Amino acid sequence: MPSILILSLFGCDSGEGEPSPQLPGISINDLEISEKKEDFNITLDVALSEVSADLIVVSYETVEGSAMANQDFKHITGQLIFQAGSKRESITLTILGDEKMEEDESFLIRLFDPANAVMNDSSATIVIKNFDTTPPPNELVIPTQGYMSPESYEGWNLVWQDEFDQESLNTADWTYEIGNGHSGWGNNELEYYTDENTSMVDGNLVITAKKESKGGYHYTSSRIITKDKQEFKYGRVDIRAVLPFGQGIWPALWMLGANIDQVSWPACGEIDIMELIGGTNRDNTTHGTAHWSGANGYANYGGSKKLSSGIFADEYHVFSIIWNENSITWLLDGVEFHVIDITPADLSEFRNDFFLIFNVAVGGNWPGSPNSSTVFPQYMIVDYIRVFQTQ
Repeated sequence: MPSILILSLFGCDSGEGEPSPQLPGISINDLEISEKKEDFNITLDVALSEVSADLIVVSYETVEGSAMANQDFKHITGQLIFQAGSKRESITLTILGDEKMEEDESFLIRLFDPANAVMNDSSATIVIKNFDTTPPPNELVIPTQGYMSPESYEGWNLVWQDEFDQESLNTADWTYEIGNGHSGWGNNELEYYTDENTSMVDGNLVITAKKESKGGYHYTSSRIITKDKQEFKYGRVDIRAVLPFGQGIWPALWMLGANIDQVSWPACGEIDIMELIGGTNRDNTTHGTAHWSGANGYANYGGSKKLSSGIFADEYHVFSIIWNENSITWLLDGVEFHVIDITPADLSEFRNDFFLIFNVAVGGNWPGSPNSSTVFPQYMIVDYIRVFQTQ
């Protein structure tokens, strides 16, 4: 008798061949959105495969990915309730705006613990397409503000100047260097220098670095020199300029020994009046450095100066050296920030003639390569260069 009862009960549970009731399936789709500068809300639909006479509940929560909670989106948790007969509900998400240059990011909405339903999709991926992944072009703006140095100094004569007031570069004083040099000008730089990236704008020399292909390289810029045309031994050099900015951007106002073809570098000596290594927390710092061939081989000695506010792209600054037989002194806006004693015998390179170089490099050993945060074109704007020597 007990055996017959057990068989009878199993037969009832099986429904004697009739199908079990089918629970509705919960579905949620991935979503791709574009970032904005301000916070904004989005609605994410959650759907049932069919309506139900029962109340359906499912829990949800946001889960960090490359997008971070309360930095890129507001973290939320909750329950979604489908009333009887309802087939679609929604979750509201808040995306936090920003203006940072960064890659696309993503996070998840996870669904769990369904009641009276089954999960067809347990999560959805939300991709935030950063509006700044492809930065808008950088427009040339000539500032109206900034430091201006005196036109004369007591005890000094103005021996050469270029105010860049002419319609084109004065090739009686300057020569274009073309190409990528040897091993990226010795620094593994990524640009190809042309004579097309130099222009005169409102009394300024403008060197433009562009993201474009030429000569097998992906960036172009300009490099101009006064070699064999304007060369100097000692003096004060003032250069008023606005600098470019950004990761991988490397502007320089500098000098090389005029005998470089005979003795090569670094035996010719190098005086970097200004170098800037672009990038976050670096666009506000100028570097002044001397390079030479010392008793034990290559040697250098440098100093730097950081702005108290802003960056060197904001307005004009004057980058200067005062160079005599005893020392080289670096100044920013007329204030000394670095000096080197050149009286030792193995610094004799700095008692010869030097020529000037202006260029904007892209990439290289020191700054590294541009990245998605780097905006192009970039501009170095030079108002004037003035060279004084003692009377």
